[in-house]
Amino acid sequence: MTGSEAPPSFRLAYVPGVTPDKWARIWNERLPDVPLALTQVPAAGAAGVLLGGDADAGLVRLPVDRTVLSAIPLYTETTVVLIPRDHLVTAADEVTVEDLADEIVLHPLDDVLDWERLPGRPALERPATTADAVELVAAGIGVLLVPLSLARLHHRKDLTYRTVTDAPASSVALSWPEDAHTDRVEDFIGIVRGRTVNSTRGRQPEPARSKGGRAEATAPARRTPAAGKTGGRPGGATGGKAGGKQTGGARRATGGGHRGAGGGKGKGGGRGGRPRQR
Repeated sequence: MTGSEAPPSFRLAYVPGVTPDKWARIWNERLPDVPLALTQVPAAGAAGVLLGGDADAGLVRLPVDRTVLSAIPLYTETTVVLIPRDHLVTAADEVTVEDLADEIVLHPLDDVLDWERLPGRPALERPATTADAVELVAAGIGVLLVPLSLARLHHRKDLTYRTVTDAPASSVALSWPEDAHTDRVEDFIGIVRGRTVNSTRGRQPEPARSKGGRAEATAPARRTPAAGKTGGRPGGATGGKAGGKQTGGARRATGGGHRGAGGGKGKGGGRGGRPRQR
């Protein structure tokens, strides 16, 4: 097989915090001849990567522009506040946004939470990235609200986190360009949705082909006649009611002849040949 004939890879982009390992393993088991190329991209740049043709599909954070991108929501993450281990907030198992009202809440430029109103007190400057904001939290400058996966991604021994019960949440979705829904995209959709390997949902089965390469038409199934109707109506009439009437007639004719031979109801021809007593 030459290089030009080699099957193309399936290019999957994913944003920080998303772990595609499980789906990648299933892909490699089901489609070993189609390499899966994984590329991590910034959350804010994921849509551009898909629309620019640099990836066939992506594991992205919602929302996306649904006029040009299709998206299947997969799950929604818990939002947590990242804090130093000796912070007062660690005394509680979970907190609310109001509990952070007196805290300096860092708001990085790549924040993935959709805030209507920012909590706490703003910092003098916005950190460029979430990673930069994590460094500031470790330095005791403020706290940071992020999806749980990002808190785990930036894990440090001197930091911990608590669930924020009323903060906006971030949802992860599988997305691809609206006009590029290919069979390979459908294969990956089947994997993330847990379809079995033999499922044909979303895929049209290819027609069987003859040796010459032409599609063969499928012959219609023959109907099996119901029991008792083999041979059609003429045969049924012969072996059915008509035959039954003939037999019954013959029996009556035979019985009549017997009675006539025995004298019918005459004096000497009673039942059993015995004369009647007066």
